[in-house]
Amino acid sequence: MTQEQWGAVKEKLLQNVGQNNYRNWIEPLIHDRLEEGVAIIGAPNTYAATYVARNFGDLILGEVSAIDAKVRRVEFVVKKPANRNAGQPARPAAMEIEPASAPEAQPAAKAEPAAAKPARTVLDTMLQPAPLDPRFTFDRFVVGKPNELAHAAARRVAEGGPVTFNPLFLYGGVGLGKTHLMHAIAWELQTQRPELTVVYLSAEQFMYRFVQAIRERRTMDFKSLFRTVDVLMVDDIQFIAGKDSTQEEFFHTFNALVDQNKQIILSGDRAPGEMTDMEERIRSRMQCGLIVDLHPTDYELRLGILQSKLDTHRAQYPDLKMAPGVLEFLAHRISTNVRVLEGALTRLFAFSSLVGREITLDLTQECLADILRASDKKITVEEIQRKVAEHFNIRMSDLIGPKRVRTFARPRQIAMYLAKTLTSRSLPEIGRRFGGRDHTTVIHGVRRVEELKVQDSQIAEDIELLRRALEA
Repeated sequence: MTQEQWGAVKEKLLQNVGQNNYRNWIEPLIHDRLEEGVAIIGAPNTYAATYVARNFGDLILGEVSAIDAKVRRVEFVVKKPANRNAGQPARPAAMEIEPASAPEAQPAAKAEPAAAKPARTVLDTMLQPAPLDPRFTFDRFVVGKPNELAHAAARRVAEGGPVTFNPLFLYGGVGLGKTHLMHAIAWELQTQRPELTVVYLSAEQFMYRFVQAIRERRTMDFKSLFRTVDVLMVDDIQFIAGKDSTQEEFFHTFNALVDQNKQIILSGDRAPGEMTDMEERIRSRMQCGLIVDLHPTDYELRLGILQSKLDTHRAQYPDLKMAPGVLEFLAHRISTNVRVLEGALTRLFAFSSLVGREITLDLTQECLADILRASDKKITVEEIQRKVAEHFNIRMSDLIGPKRVRTFARPRQIAMYLAKTLTSRSLPEIGRRFGGRDHTTVIHGVRRVEELKVQDSQIAEDIELLRRALEA
């Protein structure tokens, strides 16, 4: 492509992107060369190359290929003035490609194509979002009472309108839908607001890319790239706890984006205040937005998830036959992890199609024997007592002893309540495990805790945390 043709491309781009965008981003670009159907375009720095590639890359490719049909792709390389030695006069016309691993670059006329490091490499390794699962959309997220608030908050953020709470922090146990909602938000934003730069990645990927930037001496590129996004989504943020350098960089990135009124969405396995290995200043900032707990699924939600999964798989298994009661059986027996629940149903579908048998309760118990055994964990009264004593930092002897001061009486009542709801022990037997108390004392304690759960959010949260720990 000749320089005259490149000038014509720029004229077309001016009409499409407007005067301001043209002056800031398009005008500094130069056409360098054409290699095997790839148009190499030079930009003054990494920041500009990355920004243009992300925001105007497709438009530039369309205009270039319209003039030169041989062009199938465009790549953006970083080009700087050839004079790097201090004291020498600038020669703006002479440009060079900045190689990846050479302290002194060669002039463009002598540079080998392999030595050039396109800005696309920086984009791929630093800012490129993690792949999104096509199954994880809002349409396929089953909403129930335990997750309705999280779903509503995610929907609001996915609209891409004015930032109303920042950050949005989703937390909950394994397999409760955090990652599904994160992916759903990203899909929705890409569809409804394609002009936004949305980056979704795990905390581990954020840490890896930061370490890679340090190793390649590209920390400034890393900083500038992550501070230009419109929506930053980091999954499993708890994994940067204890990583001092990564926490430091995340802290500054967080502040820079919030100051620009850019949306941040985070997820973790527990609330920010419980991440004891995380720096206090990060925990404080994560708590300044909306924190939403995805509660463990209840029976109705699990049954809804199974029904949705069944409807989806009927197209794949048109001859599928399932006896009544199988879904209800699975929803009752597998109660802690939605991934395990969905995996169990997928295994049933595959087994049934391979052996050509109807899915009955007998077949279900035969095929899922290992999963059902693992789900049959029995919670004991002694385990409940130990967890409650640890949670409230009191001695076991005080928990089951005769002292009636509130410091010991309230944890004792909570332990009784959990023993009643999580075990099959009778009230008299529970009373005997708590220092030989009468069953009426247990009844009083259970009723009192049920009242306090409604009145006191702290007690409700304590009970929920203990229940999760016992069922984990």
